[in-house]
Amino acid sequence: MDIKDFHKATNPARTLKARNEEDQKCYIDFSEVRGEDIISTLKDSITIWNPDEPTCNLFTGHIGCGKSTELLRLQVELEAADFYVVYFESSEDLEITDVDIADVFLAIASRISKSLEEIVLEEPKKFQELLQGAWNILNSEVTGVKGKFAGQDIGYTVDGQKLSLSLGIGEITTKMKSDPTLRTKINQYLAPQKTNLIKAINQELLEPAISKLKQQDKNGLVVIVDNLDRIENTVKPWGRTQQEYIFVDQGEYLTQLNCHVIYTMPLALKFSNEYGILTQRFPERPKILPMVPVKYSDGSIHQQGLELMRQMILARAFPNLAPEDRLNKITDIFDTPATLDRLCQVSGGHVRDILKLLNPWIMKDKKFPLQGNTLEQIIRDQRNDFSLRLSAEEWQLLRHVKETKEVSDDLGYQKLIRSRFVFEYRDQGELWFDINPILAESEKLSE
Repeated sequence: MDIKDFHKATNPARTLKARNEEDQKCYIDFSEVRGEDIISTLKDSITIWNPDEPTCNLFTGHIGCGKSTELLRLQVELEAADFYVVYFESSEDLEITDVDIADVFLAIASRISKSLEEIVLEEPKKFQELLQGAWNILNSEVTGVKGKFAGQDIGYTVDGQKLSLSLGIGEITTKMKSDPTLRTKINQYLAPQKTNLIKAINQELLEPAISKLKQQDKNGLVVIVDNLDRIENTVKPWGRTQQEYIFVDQGEYLTQLNCHVIYTMPLALKFSNEYGILTQRFPERPKILPMVPVKYSDGSIHQQGLELMRQMILARAFPNLAPEDRLNKITDIFDTPATLDRLCQVSGGHVRDILKLLNPWIMKDKKFPLQGNTLEQIIRDQRNDFSLRLSAEEWQLLRHVKETKEVSDDLGYQKLIRSRFVFEYRDQGELWFDINPILAESEKLSE
């Protein structure tokens, strides 16, 4: 294998897409060692138990643990079951440092209307009335918009040509994302009307669209809102954290769309004092994608988990080989099999972090086989980087995690989870936590 091809194949920013045949050769199914096939659980909830009733599910896990890859696989499986699926990354539409509930609904409406443009729906009059108010704010605040759209209904351009609903909403959401002042003004207008906004989306977009889809022999509509777990935990002007505001205070509204919806949720909320209230807002408890275990809670090697992590790396080097044949090629890529195992173990089973170690390693060595001493240098550099971000109190919390394999709902633990200093694992239904192995080797944990 060419070293440049391997570097490209191990890009941490690239999500494996279930539709792509070459990507599927690199896909490794970790469900058996993670304790549950959560994607099958989500699929069954929609296709078997509630095909004709709206469902709302939350999906969470460490950022980078493979949620997007699994959700894209879910999309393909739902489409094979004759559901129409709208998947989108909400971070493309939302300013993740400042999100309001109206932003979320506008993003969803925009993506649905764009995806379903070929389906002819009646003019959404109530929806347009609501958006016209936002459009008026846009016209009055943004230079250049007035000349193009002033005095026109949101559904039409100045020359009388029909403007798609998705384009109309897209103009608003794009301006909102880039201009915080404008975003505040439009949210001040839309937030008090969120009930009417949801009603308009349901009655004028979702329900007629689903009716048309069923005429085309589809079983229903599923919306997957990815990357909502990435919204930052900033504090709103009234003192509420953004994550708790969206998923706890506004959680009831998130459940009111009349279609199947899956939202990704920040994992830190699982450790919030408000988590109990959050679970009351949603019909089902959040589904959690845990880490891939490469060891047990007692420190012994988890052989099956380690083997799957090996295959994750080897599949990117030798996608066309059978798993057992790839094992014979380890020393074509690494100086020793032990070096590959070291990479897998120090990643803690985090599927993006292992690539974040491997990708710069490839750039440093520039040739095969990759040398173990280079990996150790990268590990030390990353450990030093992590250590600089930790306070004395946080080191004490890490010592507690190391000893007990548990965390509490303390705000300090929320930061440790969010920053990937602590990982969550499942073992035959039992939950346990451990320190990121890169930090676990720090001498400070023994102080």
